Amino acid sequence: MIDSYDLAYENDLATKVIGIAMDVHTQLGPGLLENAYKQALAFKLKSEGLFIEVEKKMPLIIDGIKLENGYCIDILVERKLVLELKAVERTTDTHFAQTLNYVKLGKFKLGLLINFNVPRLKLGIKRVINTK
Repeated sequence: MIDSYDLAYENDLATKVIGIAMDVHTQLGPGLLENAYKQALAFKLKSEGLFIEVEKKMPLIIDGIKLENGYCIDILVERKLVLELKAVERTTDTHFAQTLNYVKLGKFKLGLLINFNVPRLKLGIKRVINTK
């Protein structure tokens, strides 16, 4: 089980990313397609000096075989924080499960599911913690 100390760096990073995402949302508002938010957020994260990988392809192992491009993380921040971005009416359990799987499969500790299609971004953010 991961304790709060183990997540200290990731939590600090998530707090910074959330602030940047809120700035993006304040400037652009809801109603755009996911890709617009992805590009804007990537630009702002880089501008803040963070190392990011956009549409990071990750391997998937099944039956002992490694599939190089098994899944794709929207944005990976500092090789530690998974960002799964949405621009939907509401996020579902499926979106949460997708983000949790990305976090677990990549052996990351924390992810953020961020839905930009909300009146206030605070309402569209969910933390996803890998407890294994």
